[in-house]
Amino acid sequence: MVPERPPHANPVLPIASIDDPRVIQMLSTEHWSQLSARSLAYNEAFVRAGMFLTFLSMSFVALALLAQAMSFGRDFLSVTALLLLFDFVIGLTTFLRMNGANLDDLRAVHGMARIRHAYTQITPIVTPYFTSPTHDDIDAVTAVYGTISSSLWGQFVYGLSTSNGMIALIVSMIGGVLTTVVAMLFGVDGSASIWIGVLGGVLVLAGLFALTARMILREQNRIPVA
Repeated sequence: MVPERPPHANPVLPIASIDDPRVIQMLSTEHWSQLSARSLAYNEAFVRAGMFLTFLSMSFVALALLAQAMSFGRDFLSVTALLLLFDFVIGLTTFLRMNGANLDDLRAVHGMARIRHAYTQITPIVTPYFTSPTHDDIDAVTAVYGTISSSLWGQFVYGLSTSNGMIALIVSMIGGVLTTVVAMLFGVDGSASIWIGVLGGVLVLAGLFALTARMILREQNRIPVA
């Protein structure tokens, strides 16, 4: 009777070359993992934005109903300020979470660019057929998001065209209206309070865009380039 061979008699040899067929399987698995991460990031951003807009709509409906039952005085302005403060806080947290989702998406895009570069190393003949980046430097990675102007004004306009930029614009408008209502509560006349609100909205928008730029630059500096 021939004795059975021990389990360690045929050890699995470690992968020593990128040409090993098992490399493609592992890279493909990781590629699909990054695609799933992008999908989750987009879904969360859209859901959070939808929740915020729904809450904002309902709060204004409630404010309209209160306006019919209350006279336009300090009591109504106080309730309006409180409601706008809730909207502002919820909008701010939504904006921050969407920023986080965008950074998750950036990391996933970076990972997929690096994986495509490995594909081109394994099979150089497929390189001309890739339309997505095959290098993981920041210029190549951000090319996935379309052509972004190098000027500050162009980047600002591009930012407003994104879903996160739209939320930032809405939050800044809420901040401006809240500033106007608070100014009116402190006895500032109508025209002056409106200008104060405009200034408040502009400051909020500038602060949100500065925060976004800082977070993106910090994430870009953390991304290693192979």
